Amino acid sequence: MRTWLTKALGLLAMLTLGFGMHGAAAQDGRPLTIGSKRFTESYILAELLAQAAAPHLPARPVVRQGLGNTAIVYEALRSGAIDLYAEYTGTISQEILKSPRPLSMQAMNEALRPLGLGTAVPLGFNDGYAFAMRADAAQRLGIRTLSDLAKHPELKLGLTNEFIGRADGWRGVQSHYGLPQTPTGLDHGIAYDAISAGQVDVIDIYTTDAKIGHLGLAVLEDDRAYFPRYDAVLLYRLDVPQRFAPAWAALQALAGRIDEPAMIGMNARAELEGAGFDAIARDFLAARGGGAAPAASAAGAGGFMARLFGPDLGRLAREHVLLVAVSTGIAVLLGVPLAVAVFPHARLRALVLAATGLLQTVPSLALLAALISLLGAIGTLPALVALTLYALLPIMRNTVAGLAEVSAGLRQAGTALGMTGAQNLRLVQLPLALPTLVAGVRIAATIGVGTATLAAFIGAGGFGERIVTGLALNDRALLMAGALPAAVLALASELLFEALEWWLRRGRG
Repeated sequence: MRTWLTKALGLLAMLTLGFGMHGAAAQDGRPLTIGSKRFTESYILAELLAQAAAPHLPARPVVRQGLGNTAIVYEALRSGAIDLYAEYTGTISQEILKSPRPLSMQAMNEALRPLGLGTAVPLGFNDGYAFAMRADAAQRLGIRTLSDLAKHPELKLGLTNEFIGRADGWRGVQSHYGLPQTPTGLDHGIAYDAISAGQVDVIDIYTTDAKIGHLGLAVLEDDRAYFPRYDAVLLYRLDVPQRFAPAWAALQALAGRIDEPAMIGMNARAELEGAGFDAIARDFLAARGGGAAPAASAAGAGGFMARLFGPDLGRLAREHVLLVAVSTGIAVLLGVPLAVAVFPHARLRALVLAATGLLQTVPSLALLAALISLLGAIGTLPALVALTLYALLPIMRNTVAGLAEVSAGLRQAGTALGMTGAQNLRLVQLPLALPTLVAGVRIAATIGVGTATLAAFIGAGGFGERIVTGLALNDRALLMAGALPAAVLALASELLFEALEWWLRRGRG
């Protein structure tokens, strides 16, 4: 059960960022929400599904792009934070259902039904896992298959972190083929740059990746048939066909309409031409619907300045500022009273500060993923909780430090004047500790600006949205268009607190 704090955070999330309050409402008032993983094809498919459903709904569906790996997106679906997303049969069978063998659609649906989930609408293409290396190196070493790769322990493997951890990923293929190498974890988009520059020799790929042919990579044959088929399907909540009947009928009409060349072509437009996901989806649907020939899209083009001052700048700035401001404010409301309460008790104070310090050691993405499961939500709510927890340590530590700086003589002077303990704290100790306390809030806000960029991995928006998409596309201009405004925001926060501290020093003088 959620505590009063998480309920309050959820209310703040809806009030400040409009989480779940826009989009196409079903009969029960909830929007149709479509999710995606954090790679090019998944972004495109989410947009394509949204555009196919939109004409049959009162308003455009909510699209939660770039939510992360399979575990995060699946948890978002299971908890009801999203209604559907494009998944792959091999992933459903082995990663989600933990089956030791590929399952038919019927078998998958039988296993998913108790969870309130189902699969439907085979889109028409297989996007499997494979290993690839530079064609010249493969030819020189005589490597054509994965069995051949096992004979070359000196080769460097750069594999995506998700693939390394998947049940149907590295551990299985290593055991199946007896591969002796130890892989290095890389982001999928960065891996292509790494192999092109010769920093790694072998990477894992999706077979519909556009850069395979563009970079002239050789795809190694799975000669012992380890990898199953990864046919693209919709993984959805079972109430979707009833809640969104006309839209569901439109989605079913997509069955079999996307083949491998079409998907590779759409991926190429995003990764090689810089076209926007919405334009790619719109052009595909127009062409397959017998409409006008697709027009070339300028979305995503125009260089760094066009990306920096794009139409989403205001929205992302508002989301980022509110994430930091609300989480820091809540941390002040929680942290300062708690620090004041434990300050007189040395052992309790040390224990509480150690506990808040321990929270700082938890990796941000791991904490965000855990909060999705605990809170049953994606987006703003878990992001606010995580940012609040990270902000507690500097605020509490500086509150304690500020109180410790107040001399015993000043405390005793207040008592001699007839002040109660509460009055002494409010009128003497806290005013004298205020500059140090504000310095802690300053540190918390600065940390929050940087950490909030990671909130985009769970659909909370902010400037991290550009960074996440830039990583997926390996688009340096888009990455910088997200990183630079975040840096400017951090600088603005520093200047604001510098002015506040100057004012406090002036007031004391």
